[in-house]
Amino acid sequence: QVRLVESGGGLVQAGGSLRLSCAASGSIFSINAMGWYRQAPGKQRELVAGISRSGSTNYADSVKGRFTISRDSAENTVFLQMNSLKPEDTAVYYCNVAGVAKATPALYVFNSWGQGTQVTVSS
Repeated sequence: QVRLVESGGGLVQAGGSLRLSCAASGSIFSINAMGWYRQAPGKQRELVAGISRSGSTNYADSVKGRFTISRDSAENTVFLQMNSLKPEDTAVYYCNVAGVAKATPALYVFNSWGQGTQVTVSS
């Protein structure tokens, strides 16, 4: 079983910064993609940023130039550095990790979600 633990959310004023972290643990054989999603009240969950195993990244248009996703492959951890935060960035942020896990002697594909962390940006 793969477990994700998120940290780093909180309350910040517009223009401020926050850094989210998400650590994956468990019987992980390999990780392919890692990403961050967010869901604001009354809205659908949306992709904020993703990073592949090779390190290539993609971002939602609304956060390009302000957010940066990175990963520490050795620690199975993904980060989201959020700068120049705006009130419209207020949401619950979820980490997502996809890869292959071990269930000796077999391997299986997993796609796991974190518990979510609240980010609130005041104007």
